[in-house]
Amino acid sequence: MIFQALDNKIDCVGIYADGAIYKHADPETLNLEESWDATPNLMVREATYAKLLCQKDNINDICPEHLKEEWEGTCKKLKIFLKCFNAAQINLNENCFFDLVPDSFLMSFYETKNKITKYVLENYEKPDNYDFMKEVNFLLHEINSHTLNLDLHNANKRLKTKIDISQFNKIKNASNKVCYNMFAARTGRLATRPSSFPILNFNKKFRDVLKPNNGWFVELDFNANELRVLLALSGKKQPTNDIHEWNAKNVFRGLQTRSEAKERIFAWLYNPASKDYLANRAYNRSSIKEKYWDGKIVTTPFDRKIEADEFHALNYLIQSTASDLLLKQAIKVNKLLNGKKSFIAAVIHDSILIDYDEGDQKVLKKIIEVFKKTDLGTFKANISVGKSFGAMREL
Repeated sequence: MIFQALDNKIDCVGIYADGAIYKHADPETLNLEESWDATPNLMVREATYAKLLCQKDNINDICPEHLKEEWEGTCKKLKIFLKCFNAAQINLNENCFFDLVPDSFLMSFYETKNKITKYVLENYEKPDNYDFMKEVNFLLHEINSHTLNLDLHNANKRLKTKIDISQFNKIKNASNKVCYNMFAARTGRLATRPSSFPILNFNKKFRDVLKPNNGWFVELDFNANELRVLLALSGKKQPTNDIHEWNAKNVFRGLQTRSEAKERIFAWLYNPASKDYLANRAYNRSSIKEKYWDGKIVTTPFDRKIEADEFHALNYLIQSTASDLLLKQAIKVNKLLNGKKSFIAAVIHDSILIDYDEGDQKVLKKIIEVFKKTDLGTFKANISVGKSFGAMREL
């Protein structure tokens, strides 16, 4: 049956299903088959999630015309309740939402949500990468279940300009949780929702306000992820050393320094009109594009399909493949951390940030090994540690 979670907090498991409300319920006693989305407190692995079929993060964007008036009406009531809670200084982080509103509202709101979910299930097919997206979705919800440790006390000393004050206020007023949008970019690169802590564009000046819950941060970061993806798609073996040093020696024949080689390869990589005989000889952009782009659609090695013209085809292919590759490694690492005190605090572009407990030292070596061994070969990884996010030092 179609169901919806009534709250997303770990201690507030409430379910609406088949016209009934189950508060503080045991999900295993119910036949939960289909829903709009998983939540941090209710991730039913066997269920089908409509959000992943239509690839929309916000249900408002997919609501059919015949249900819009009904949905907008229940949403207006929801906003009124939230406004009242705010005026009464009721903290929703400390209370279960479904204990604060009438059952009649819950029935109306979640029945309409069920109708939208049913519409999507009946009108959209599962994409080829559905199983992978479900695993990514569960990972992101698990990250969202953790509360960040923010220490803002000494940050005021660094507020020298209006820009500093503005950026610090964004951090101070943000949520203490990381909440991702899976579908903000057509390539699948993650973005954060407006309600999230801004982990993806976190000003370096204030990064030391973010501290681990377990004592240490450990960050695993691929060395030049997109270049390594391009090399793998070219059918070449991954170099074990820094790829920019490898390019300087092997692609550009020792004619350029590391920094010059880095600048030259990226100038060529991100400009499809750029012609560089030595770079193309090693990475062969044209044959890769021919293999993965049919003239309209890019199909990545991980079965993500992206509409693209010729100018954008290769960039979309590389960016999407690199992003999905990192998420695949994050899923593997997350499984190794199951039952441990350490956990993934965030996925940041080409890296995984682990909130690390020293008691998990035995599994750390295995985590690093698993992170390096990707579906496209063994990638060199940089490992950094720190007592705060602003004090990370590479090992």
